[in-house]
Amino acid sequence: MPKRIQISQHGGPEVMQIIDAAIPEPAADEVVVENKAIGINYIDTYVRSGLYPASLPSGLGTEAAGVVRSVGEGVTTVKVGDRVVYAQSALGAYSEYHAVEADKLALLPDAISFEQAAASFLKGLTVHYLLRQTYVVQPDETFLFQAAAGGVGLIACQWAKALGAHLIGTVGSAEKAARAKEAGAWETINYREEDVAKRVLELTSGKKVRVVYDSVGKDTWEASLDCLQRRGLMVSFGNASGPVTGVNLSTLTQKGSLYVTRPSLNGYITNADALTQASNELFSLIASGAIKVEVPEQQKFALTDAQQAHQTLQSRATQGSCLLIP
Repeated sequence: MPKRIQISQHGGPEVMQIIDAAIPEPAADEVVVENKAIGINYIDTYVRSGLYPASLPSGLGTEAAGVVRSVGEGVTTVKVGDRVVYAQSALGAYSEYHAVEADKLALLPDAISFEQAAASFLKGLTVHYLLRQTYVVQPDETFLFQAAAGGVGLIACQWAKALGAHLIGTVGSAEKAARAKEAGAWETINYREEDVAKRVLELTSGKKVRVVYDSVGKDTWEASLDCLQRRGLMVSFGNASGPVTGVNLSTLTQKGSLYVTRPSLNGYITNADALTQASNELFSLIASGAIKVEVPEQQKFALTDAQQAHQTLQSRATQGSCLLIP
């Protein structure tokens, strides 16, 4: 019997249960995908913990790559046997089979493996909207990216290098600094040992930066604001250390009439055309070698080891992406 991960209550990794589940039948405009590799993302821990509420019982995960097993009425964009990847499905991608709306699927080029796709699709689409839409980073421009050795961060390092931009990345260890530099970071700052705002000031010869990308949340909020030029943009797109709350808007005035945005992928990829445009740009960079996607063996977990996978992810000891393998 096929397996899937389900939660019946919110809490820590221990609330994830492995259950038997029949292969779903596709509804109209749906496709059933046999997952070959499943992406693990920090947002999955928010759903599991209840930070992002979900109706219970609930599946987890929205990203995977696999093969089309069956298609529902009205589906014309893919066929049985096609290699596909998705990142915006309904909750439940932590499973051997998952029903996905057809317009949430992208055809996967043969040059990209299932593991590469599942490790990079949500993160790569995120970097696309951050660097190419929320704020359009220019060649030779210097900017700050918090948590540069994480899954999103390492793709951002490579994408910035491809753009000819200078990414300053924050990291938590010398090992992570080396990984970010290898990926394309211009400079790194060890936030455990250095004052981030002071170091950004030094690296930019006192100019600071026009944009900061921050997925860490409450622990880095003030430091990120202090790195911005007058009328700079703070892009807060995650809560790894907890959500930013109790924001005093007058702080933005005091620090230089700053702008703040809290974007999400679903605010940018809103239809099949937008998905195709973004995924084609991402796939092109991966196929060319400009973005390399490698998942360490110790960060690949069996589907039945999902609890351990979440524990490892939240330890902040990982580098790059983690996967579940059905």
